[in-house]
Amino acid sequence: MRIGVPTEIKNHEYRVGLIPSSVQELVHHGHEVVVQSGAGLGIGLTDEDYQSAGASILATADEVFAQADMIVKVKEPLAEERRKLRRGQVLFTYLHLAPDAPQTKDLIDSGAICIAYETVTAPNGSLPLLTPMSEVAGRLAPQVGAHALEKAQGGRGVLLGGVPGVPAAEVVVLGGGVSGTHATTIAIGMGANVTVVDRSADALKRLASQFGTSISTVFSTRQAIETLVARADLLIGTVLIPGAAAPKLVTADMVKTMKPGAVIVDVAIDQGGCVETSRATTHAEPTYVVDDVVHYCVANMPGAVARTSTFALNNVTLPFTLALANKGWKQALTDDVHLRNGLNVCEGQVTCEPVAQAQDLAYVPAETVLGL
Repeated sequence: MRIGVPTEIKNHEYRVGLIPSSVQELVHHGHEVVVQSGAGLGIGLTDEDYQSAGASILATADEVFAQADMIVKVKEPLAEERRKLRRGQVLFTYLHLAPDAPQTKDLIDSGAICIAYETVTAPNGSLPLLTPMSEVAGRLAPQVGAHALEKAQGGRGVLLGGVPGVPAAEVVVLGGGVSGTHATTIAIGMGANVTVVDRSADALKRLASQFGTSISTVFSTRQAIETLVARADLLIGTVLIPGAAAPKLVTADMVKTMKPGAVIVDVAIDQGGCVETSRATTHAEPTYVVDDVVHYCVANMPGAVARTSTFALNNVTLPFTLALANKGWKQALTDDVHLRNGLNVCEGQVTCEPVAQAQDLAYVPAETVLGL
């Protein structure tokens, strides 16, 4: 199979779909890899590094898309990239389709086989290709939140960890999953007072066991969220329903009760955000203010630490990329139900039920498409 790696074009996106060691593995298995010139420069990977691993370098994205049987990316294809897709071509990347109807329509129209990292599952029910980026985004959230709390950034002028004689900031983390757990780890390390909210009793027990008295845990109810949002200096939203649009747990009215200069970091913005006043931002302009509350809603947070993120992502995507290349997409999806769960759009049909529900589209199970 010929695998193509275009340069990412989303704002301040420096990650890359394959690193040279991944290319070397694919070439070792008899596949061809074509990489757009400069695709890895943002994280210190040169064209020569890719050539040494066995890749061919192409000058433009047009050439990569035209020649490749499978495109391996990081972020969802933007409109100009979606126009380059063709029927029967495999796209393997993050998609986050539920809140993005224009992208869904374009992928349906393309006839491509679109497999989303974020809905591939593991036997234990986890999301192995989403996990490393959730870990990165979670760990970044207190860091970017602390920066946004600085007065010059429009924040309250509060130091997350306080100092002797002055209280630490109040940090509220909505969601105790992967991102929430990692956000909690860093927020505690920075000295904040941390409260984690989740609707799973098991998750709260796990967090209490992991962090002990360093945090407070609260069962999620509307009243509890209302109370905690009003007292938060930094609110970190990490709620995830796999493949579906994020639930709006924090309403616009709740945001109005927050302290002037308080900060919201909505990690769930890729899936539409869990705060009603959230809208996607970029690394170039990461924040905006609503009702005197600073909102940080960057849709590709891990891109800020692109080198770490790229290597972490390749560690988990490579086995699936190899399976798709070695077996072809139909056999790979037939053999592995967990990879099959990643199929979102296939030759004009929506095969991810939460996406179909979110956009009121017809849903066709992946098994039906594959004839299983």
